[in-house]
Amino acid sequence: MADDRTYDDRDGFIWFDGALRPWRDANVHILTHAMHYASSVFEGVRAYGGEIFELTRHSERLHYSAQVLGFEVPYTVEQVDEACREVLRANNLVDGYVRPVCWRGSEQMGVSAQRTQPHLAIAAWEWGVYFGEGAKTGIRLDIAPWRRPAPYTAPTQSKAAGLYMICTMSKHHAENRGFDDALMLDWRGKVAESTGANAFLVKDGALHTPTPDCFLNGITRQTVIKLAKQRGIEVIERPIWPEELESFEQFFLTGSAAEVTPVQSAGPWNFEVGKLTQQIQADYANLVRGKLANS
Repeated sequence: MADDRTYDDRDGFIWFDGALRPWRDANVHILTHAMHYASSVFEGVRAYGGEIFELTRHSERLHYSAQVLGFEVPYTVEQVDEACREVLRANNLVDGYVRPVCWRGSEQMGVSAQRTQPHLAIAAWEWGVYFGEGAKTGIRLDIAPWRRPAPYTAPTQSKAAGLYMICTMSKHHAENRGFDDALMLDWRGKVAESTGANAFLVKDGALHTPTPDCFLNGITRQTVIKLAKQRGIEVIERPIWPEELESFEQFFLTGSAAEVTPVQSAGPWNFEVGKLTQQIQADYANLVRGKLANS
């Protein structure tokens, strides 16, 4: 059953600037710089059986993203790791989703933000399969009206909150038209990703995936590439034009939230939920639950 509770009114705890606070009391000032100028970075990590998968890599990326935006996470990678584990325990979660977020505070208002102080908060909650039944049957993607920006126009290799504005707009556009999500093209018109997950396509037993030169080279993406290569599956990273999509047999998305999700259609192009997709999906599920070695 879906959890319909709002995210501001829950029992539990959120780790906030070094201490656990009751969930409802974890608030920020209305003049927080991040709210006005998107000076915020975040991560999304899943826990399976009490263990947070690839936690340190996510904490390292949080630090990197903040540095790209010109500020520092006020805690070390090791401290962020331990805080994530602490908030998971505090909320009595075994399987769950962990959300660290770091942002500039309210000490200065205006585009300049040198006098603001960075803050870090970490929440965790139970979050089931992101696309529900679509994880088995495959989801339907619309073609997004917005495109991923060129790397010389935005910090595209950071997980910066501001980069997700067009993702929300694209996902709403898709959902309003009866789709599950949207496939985003890059500024050149090439296939990029969905609104929150990387894309893989299958043809003649090989995996093809867009080169991540203007969007995140996701940690789940990297994990899936490793899993495929361990099975002897060829992985080809290259530019992919949308008109090529009709030549692919299978299509799936990867991300910490989406995990491995098959796609049954993207715009006018249809795909099967085939054996290779199902094998990668099973391998990933076994890996995150400790049934497969993460070598």
